[in-house]
Amino acid sequence: MTAVLAGTLLAAVVFAALACGPADDGGASALTLEDAAGQMLMIGFRGVALDDDTAAMLRDIRPGGVVLFDRDGPSGGKMTRNITSPSQLRALTSELQETAAIPYFIAIDAEGGYVNRLKSKYGFSVSVPTAQTLGLGSTAETAAVASELAVQLRELGVNWNFAPVVDVNVDPESPAIGAFERSFSRDPAIVAGHAAAFVEAHRERQVITALKHFPGHGSAAGDTHLGVTDVTATYRRADELAPYRELIDGGYDGPVMTAHIVNRNLDPSGRPATLSLAIMTTLIRDEMGFEGVIISDDMQMGAIVAEYGLTEAVIEAVKAGVDVVMLANQSGEYDVRNVYRVRDALVQAASDGTIPEERVYESVGRILALKRQYGIR
Repeated sequence: MTAVLAGTLLAAVVFAALACGPADDGGASALTLEDAAGQMLMIGFRGVALDDDTAAMLRDIRPGGVVLFDRDGPSGGKMTRNITSPSQLRALTSELQETAAIPYFIAIDAEGGYVNRLKSKYGFSVSVPTAQTLGLGSTAETAAVASELAVQLRELGVNWNFAPVVDVNVDPESPAIGAFERSFSRDPAIVAGHAAAFVEAHRERQVITALKHFPGHGSAAGDTHLGVTDVTATYRRADELAPYRELIDGGYDGPVMTAHIVNRNLDPSGRPATLSLAIMTTLIRDEMGFEGVIISDDMQMGAIVAEYGLTEAVIEAVKAGVDVVMLANQSGEYDVRNVYRVRDALVQAASDGTIPEERVYESVGRILALKRQYGIR
C-alpha cells in the first residue's frame, strides 16, 4: 500500500471517529491518548521533500502540525532545510497534507524584515518590511501588505504564520526584538492597531496568526534562544499587556505564542512564562479571558534546555496551560528521536496522573476547533 493511500484511509477512519465525538469537545475524546498527544506537537524536520524516515516519523507521531524553515540551525546553514523555491515548497506542503491522518497545521515565520522564511533569493515575490517600518505608516498600509503575504501563504499551502509580534519596543536594543526591528512601536496603541490590521488580513485569507511573545519580550536584555532571560526589573506590565488586552477584548480568537522570559512580578517562582501556571492560566485565561490556542515558542531553545530537561519542561508547560508544544529541531544536535520522547512522556504523564487526562483533551479540543475554523480538514 502506498504512503498516500495509507494516509487517506487513516484520515477517513480518524474523521469518522471525530464525527462521533461529543459536541462539546469537537470530537477530541474520540482520539486515543497517543493520537491526542500527537495533536499537541508542532514538529520541525529536515528535508525539501519527505524522505522515508521523516514520513515514518510523521505516521507514527501524527502531529498536529509541522513548522518549516529555510535555514538549518544544527548544521549552521550548511545543510538544506525545507524551503528552496516556491514550486518546491508547494510540492512539500501538498505531500505533507496528502499523507496526514488529520490535516496538519503547516507553519512558518513570515513576520517580514529580518524574520522571514520566504526570501526573494529563493524566488518569492512578496516583500514585507520590518514591523518597525510598518509601524511608522498607516494601519491600512499594514493591512495591504499583510493581505498580499497571506495570499502567497495560502497559494503555497502554508496555513499558519507565526506573526504578528506584539511585543512593545520598550528597549530598542533588545537583542531578540528591538535590534531586529520586530516591534511595531514603543506605543502600545500603535502596536495593537497594526497587529489587528495584520491579523484581520490573514483571517480574511484563512491563514492563522499568532500574537507573540506573551506576556511581552520587548524589554529583554537577553535572547531566550541562548539562555534564561529575566525581565523582572525592566518589564512594564500596563504597556506590555495592553496590546493583548485590546485584541482579546476586541474578539481575537487566534493563537497566542509564549515567551520563555522570567518575570518574578508575574510569577514569584521565577519559572519561564511558558512553564508558569500563574502566567499561562491565571493571567491570560482567567484574568484576560483568552479562550484560544496557546502555543509554546520552541521548547528546545536555550532558555528552556539550559535549566530544564526537555521532556520535563514539556510536561510542565502543558500543566501550566500550553496547548501546542513546538519542537523545531533547530537547536543543538539534530535528533528527531526527541519527538518520540516528548510524545511518550506526555502519554505517560497523562496515564499516571501527572497531567490530568482531561487537561490533554481540553487542549486537543481547542486544536481541532482551530483547524475547523480555518478549513484545515
